[in-house]
Amino acid sequence: MRQPVSVSAVRKSYDGSVLALDGVSFDVAPGELVALVGPSGCGKSTLLNLVGCIDLPDTGEVLIDGVATRSLSDDALTLLRRDRIGTVFQFFNLLPTLSLAENVALPLVLQGVARAQIERRVAAALASVGVEARAGALPSQVSGGQLQRAAIARAIVHEPAIVLADEPTGNLDSRNGENVLDILTALAAGGQSILMATHSPEAASRAARRIHLRDGRIESIE
Repeated sequence: MRQPVSVSAVRKSYDGSVLALDGVSFDVAPGELVALVGPSGCGKSTLLNLVGCIDLPDTGEVLIDGVATRSLSDDALTLLRRDRIGTVFQFFNLLPTLSLAENVALPLVLQGVARAQIERRVAAALASVGVEARAGALPSQVSGGQLQRAAIARAIVHEPAIVLADEPTGNLDSRNGENVLDILTALAAGGQSILMATHSPEAASRAARRIHLRDGRIESIE
């Protein structure tokens, strides 16, 4: 079975001397929630950038839905990022002048999806995270927990191969953090592949596997 994400012997350095990743390999299977854990500077953010097609490895391969990112042109890499990757950020990153529904619609608008289909899929995505009643509200009019739920809806509305979650509970209180983790766990149970970087032991405990990083290498997988 083709894996949504396959990272093989990846090395990445900056300025020719700072080695951020050193021979990292792992897969994320369909319907699996995998957590990247470790101290600051261990390589979590670099890995998310490589899997998110924001950056490329120096050596080794990153495959997204079977496609090797290093083989792609800049334009093809942009399309792969747009179509096959969804991202949930710690600070939500919703556009403040757009309603929650309009924010969630953005990936579909960029893909040129028909308006009627956009409306149907956005409604379904908002309902799946429990904020359909706030669809018309601006980000400034809802709580942090509702913002993160809308951000998750935006990340899944275009049915990506992988959802990247970068400290998804880091800006939330414990109750809203638990609610977001419930949603991510349910998404994985429904077949969505999720790669989550987190410092939170509570968040990491929800993962099927935890990849412990230190100094750019995998220390252990549990």
